[in-house]
Amino acid sequence: MIPGGGQPNMQQLLQQAQKMQQDLAEAQEELGRTEVDGQAGGGLVRATVTGSGALRSLVIDPKAVDPEDTETLADLVVAAVQAANENAQTLQREKLGPLTQGLGGGGGIPGLPF
Repeated sequence: MIPGGGQPNMQQLLQQAQKMQQDLAEAQEELGRTEVDGQAGGGLVRATVTGSGALRSLVIDPKAVDPEDTETLADLVVAAVQAANENAQTLQREKLGPLTQGLGGGGGIPGLPF
């Protein structure tokens, strides 16, 4: 509702939109710097990704390496990366969710899972 029933102040709306855009850009930049972890096999394989989902590191405990069973190791790697990406998506929802609410609902930003 607009106080007094008048027209919206276009300058004020533009300033609000620019502020939301700036806040969103800052949050996305912060996500790119923030790292989250995921693990599998009781910690035998650990993956670290940024909040935006870029894989930064993968640590494999030597106990997980069996030359006769590389399939299990591959499964552990996939599971650790998936766990890390799930944590990154949670972080994205926490950081960007409130900002995207002002953009017309709960989402609509390409590439983001909400």
